[in-house]
Amino acid sequence: MEENEDALTNRTLRIGTRGSLLALKQSTMVKETLESLWPGLRVELHIIKTTGDKILDVPLAKVGGKGLFVKEIEDALLAEEVDLAVHSIKDVPALLPPGLEIGAIPRREDPRDVLITRSGEGLEALPPGARVGTSSLRRSAQLKTLRPDFDIQNLRGNLDTRLRKLHEGMYDAILLAAAGIHRMGWEDKISHYLDRDAFIPAIGQGAIGIELRSADVEVRQILAPVHDADTAVAVEAERSLLRELEGGCQVPIGGHALVQGDHVTLTGLVASLDGRRVFRVTRSAERQEAEVLGREVARALLDRGARQVLAEIYSDGASS
Repeated sequence: MEENEDALTNRTLRIGTRGSLLALKQSTMVKETLESLWPGLRVELHIIKTTGDKILDVPLAKVGGKGLFVKEIEDALLAEEVDLAVHSIKDVPALLPPGLEIGAIPRREDPRDVLITRSGEGLEALPPGARVGTSSLRRSAQLKTLRPDFDIQNLRGNLDTRLRKLHEGMYDAILLAAAGIHRMGWEDKISHYLDRDAFIPAIGQGAIGIELRSADVEVRQILAPVHDADTAVAVEAERSLLRELEGGCQVPIGGHALVQGDHVTLTGLVASLDGRRVFRVTRSAERQEAEVLGREVARALLDRGARQVLAEIYSDGASS
């Protein structure tokens, strides 16, 4: 056993990561955790620029395609230029390339969305016509149901860039994920937390996925201690929902699963772009049925009217 552990730790692991402050923070967290768990292990960060990082002046929905923030990192992983990749799960497509898998999912951060305003006031206190920035169709659609009077504008860029644009006066408020703000230690900037039952988060929001080559048994062993089983069950249910709906960045889809003991409860959402048609379904199952639960919630959404909404969105996207 000791010889096996020596083989595991007497090596250097290369992590592929995006270069944003948040991506580096998340990758550094994984690096430090692994080095503390496996004394002698050396972990290096390798910054890889993705398509999503290069195209900053176009809304994500118009860029199209899936894996905008992961493809180049996955290519490096397959080419054995890096040994593992650290992603925000919400950026990872529902289907992974052959030969790759998510080897570990650490404990989830707060999955909620948050509002950050220049005035420090919450959602209800913002004036009619307030300019709110977001790049997410899911956030935009749900916000339109809560405050149809808002002027919702596209907002791209890394976390620090978005906050700078807010404070420069380009927006009155912006919508972001609580997890990123928490990981950066910027909780004092949050004006309002959006209730996760009323404002459904993105699939996998708040969770980190560590991707590796399926054949790399040693790296899988190294990652085993950082894996959180409850988070993995929740993410499995949410990503199963996404796969069944065949959704991407250009579709307002949300999903949040909560694991309590032997059971998992999943709420799924599909909305029209204008926020006027919103479909929600909540179902529960035993935790070992998480993947089946995701499919069942997706099919129930489709049967309630989401099928037509998705068909309209995909049709518009194909013709534009």
